[in-house]
Amino acid sequence: MSEHAVCTSGLSRRRFLAATGATLALPLFPGAGFADIATGVPLHGLSAFGDLKYAEGFDHFDYASPDAPKGGTFTFQPGYWYFNQNVLTFNTLNAFVRTGDSPPRMELCFDSLMTRAYDEPDAIYGLLASSVTASEDRNSFTFELRPEARFHDGSPLTAEDVAFSYMLLKEKGHPQIQLPLSELEEAVVEAPHRVRLVFSGRQAPRNILTVASNPGYPVFSKTFIEENGFDSSRLVPLLGSGPYKVGRFSAGRYIEYERVEDYWARDLGPAKGFNHFDRIRVDFYRDRNAGFEAFKKGDTSWREEFTSRTWATGYDFPAVKDGRVVQVEIPSEKRPSLYGLVLNQRREQFRDVRVREAVSLCFDFEWTNRNLFYGLYERSHSFFERSPYMAEGLPSAEEQALLDRFRGQAPEAAFGEAVMQPVSDGSGRDRVKLREARRLLTEAGWAPRDGVLHNERGTRFTLEYLVSDEIFLRTDASFTENLRAIGIDASIRLVDASQYQSRQSGFDFDMISVSIALDPTPDVDGLEQLFHSRTARVEGSYNFAGTADPVVDELIGIAGKATTREALTVTLKVLDRVLRARRDWIPNWHSANHRVAHWDMFGRSDTKPDYFFPVESLWWYDEEKAKAIGKA
Repeated sequence: MSEHAVCTSGLSRRRFLAATGATLALPLFPGAGFADIATGVPLHGLSAFGDLKYAEGFDHFDYASPDAPKGGTFTFQPGYWYFNQNVLTFNTLNAFVRTGDSPPRMELCFDSLMTRAYDEPDAIYGLLASSVTASEDRNSFTFELRPEARFHDGSPLTAEDVAFSYMLLKEKGHPQIQLPLSELEEAVVEAPHRVRLVFSGRQAPRNILTVASNPGYPVFSKTFIEENGFDSSRLVPLLGSGPYKVGRFSAGRYIEYERVEDYWARDLGPAKGFNHFDRIRVDFYRDRNAGFEAFKKGDTSWREEFTSRTWATGYDFPAVKDGRVVQVEIPSEKRPSLYGLVLNQRREQFRDVRVREAVSLCFDFEWTNRNLFYGLYERSHSFFERSPYMAEGLPSAEEQALLDRFRGQAPEAAFGEAVMQPVSDGSGRDRVKLREARRLLTEAGWAPRDGVLHNERGTRFTLEYLVSDEIFLRTDASFTENLRAIGIDASIRLVDASQYQSRQSGFDFDMISVSIALDPTPDVDGLEQLFHSRTARVEGSYNFAGTADPVVDELIGIAGKATTREALTVTLKVLDRVLRARRDWIPNWHSANHRVAHWDMFGRSDTKPDYFFPVESLWWYDEEKAKAIGKA
């Protein structure tokens, strides 16, 4: 996560996604991957390359805690979201549509056909569905539903509900949900508990791993939706079937999710040993200082700290000194991730790569890290930071062979050493770097007039940095000063959470900062959301830069057709080289650990999954600890 708590880690349509490489050693059971997926045979799970750790009928995932006690409340302030969710406020309880601001964690209330394994890079196992059968051409998938599945009102969940939900999401869902469903042709009810999803044949080979699992693809009650509608106009929770349901809430202040005591799947292997808290409460604070004060008082019980200054100097209050509040650093997941600044190429002034490079030269990471971040961060360079997909040095022979297909089309910088972000002299105003930035802007046709750069038509070079948190005014002040020093009319504009969400989704900005986490095995849908020309004009997608490049499109297609993890890795490294050479984003920084502070009233397993960090699902309330600190 980034210094800036406002974070969109949402390409992964599932909770806390992380990444891995090809070196994982796992015990394997009969595979159901997509290089050689069995067809015509019911399968209990699927994975990208046939690696399934858990056998059919397994009791529970290794990292689950079936013996953990139930009870207590987990209160926290969110740091990431999906779709139309907002971490600062909410005005709707529908998290699956384009409009409105919904609260995070709404996905806790819904089940999906299959669910992710947190200790595998891309495996999914049947939840609502006991099995899935692929057709010979792998263009249709038949799901056998568990007859015991129930909605929270006790009504049965049937194939009618599944078929209705998928076609509803395809038509009216959030754009990030709609895109992977674009090649879904029909959802066919074959029996009361059997449904078949039929695709056109143009879908990515591993597309089913995305569209069969939560949180993006919940199953709704057809009856409930027909009676109540499917939009963002009301604060009415949708009827779900998951381990939690919406409890008390106050719009813009808090929402509570209550554990469903008789949750239908609580003893099934894919769901057993999770969701121990009786209540999960999300509190909303428009000001992060107010949020921190609430944590210090004990109103909030758990906090991931995204502000290095607070982590380094703020945890000196009495509850920390006497041990009631503990600080821990937990290793981050093995995931491809990126936190960076995005320049909107829908704006004319940012379409020239020389301009984008010039802007990047004005950001002095070394000065910022030392003076503002207490040296707690490392510089990022890649679109797949901290993963095997990150390009380094010169291309390998395999990478070179793929790159050579794009001679004369891809930027020349992609063919040499992987592009790295500049290293400054640490002064905060590196004159050498600023002179180079000014030279690049001159080459791109920008000339000074009255102290500000103009193009040949006399248009002034303006850059508005859109933010939703006051911390940006402090951490990025030197950056905007450097931009102004080279002649760019740069400013930072602070707007409220709803306006920010609306402008970000509608691409109404010059520059924003974004934190992204990709799937453990990056899928075509996630890559298209970020970089494909088909999403460049789709409002609500994550293609914030407006990337529209046939080379990038083709590389994403090649990645989707990879039949081995090794081939996927080579392709993504080449994609990384091309994207870095294009300079669509300015990678900023990353941390090796989650910085967590919490009131000492929780238990947790010593085994943390490599690919996820679902605290609210894995931790539990420890009554003895709570009594010891007066929080029982």
